[in-house]
Amino acid sequence: MSRTTRWTLVVVLLVPAVVLPLLVGIYDRNDPELWGFPFYYWFQFLLIPIAAALTTIAYRLTLGDVRPPESEDDPVETIR
Repeated sequence: MSRTTRWTLVVVLLVPAVVLPLLVGIYDRNDPELWGFPFYYWFQFLLIPIAAALTTIAYRLTLGDVRPPESEDDPVETIR
């Protein structure tokens, strides 16, 4: 997977975790209830594991993007 494709996928995975909680109008209601909890509350609780899973997947995708250092020389020693 190319670097650009990987970072595009990371952004696509993180957008719902950020945008969905901001769109209060889509979950600002009481029905349907789940075990007596209004939709407003259980939807927010449902977003927590979803956002955590999406963030974990995005993080793991970025692990393959770590580059080795350019050289073995200590940059501080090079300046001195």
